[in-house]
Amino acid sequence: MTEPALSVSSLVAGYAPEVDILRGIDLRVDAGEIVTVLGPNGAGKSTLIKTIAGLVPVRGGNVRLFGADIGGVKAHDMVRRGLAYVPQTNNVFVRLSIEENLQMGAYIQNDRAAVQEGVERMFELFPSLRNRRRRPAGTLSGGERQMVAVARSLMAQPRVLMLDEPSAGLSPKLVGVVFGKVREVRDMGVTILIVEQNAKAALAISDRGYILAEGRDRVNGPATDLLHNPEVGELYLGIRRGLT
Repeated sequence: MTEPALSVSSLVAGYAPEVDILRGIDLRVDAGEIVTVLGPNGAGKSTLIKTIAGLVPVRGGNVRLFGADIGGVKAHDMVRRGLAYVPQTNNVFVRLSIEENLQMGAYIQNDRAAVQEGVERMFELFPSLRNRRRRPAGTLSGGERQMVAVARSLMAQPRVLMLDEPSAGLSPKLVGVVFGKVREVRDMGVTILIVEQNAKAALAISDRGYILAEGRDRVNGPATDLLHNPEVGELYLGIRRGLT
């Protein structure tokens, strides 16, 4: 079997001593996939993605990136391994311009010309940001901030991109725009793991999904199967029968 781009096995993690939020989770994301992690509040979704990103210590099990164990890698070193993480909040430098935010994303790159080429590529991917490149990121709408955050993460040319609640606080129209861009990023060759509350929008662009409950992976499968399974929707996603 081909080595997955990202995998966790029997993962145990938590914040307070002796209090485990994740209780033996297994998950894999194959190269080129979009995989979404769903579940009710308190299920451990954000803890999972933060643990993978190196922000929460691994207490048991392992985390692997293209076969290499990254369970002990510091968060600031993950980008050099090819893993980028966009948090749900505080994900832009509000006093810096859009262009300066993008340049910050390429901090591991010493070639200024290459950095500027990367900035222009991001403006091609997110054209609505180009004419606002000098504006402070703190003046942007929620959807625009998400685009800046994703674009900045892509400046490091990651192989795997993780997004924590990218649709949080956005209007339905902007949710569609942001997830459309996520699909474009995948088409560029980036593997994507998403943690989301908006089950319908996330599963609509995903290949597969995992549903967490009480720190464990309860259900997983093809995204379309999860989206159209009324029992799964009612038990774990808050989708009432007849509303899918």
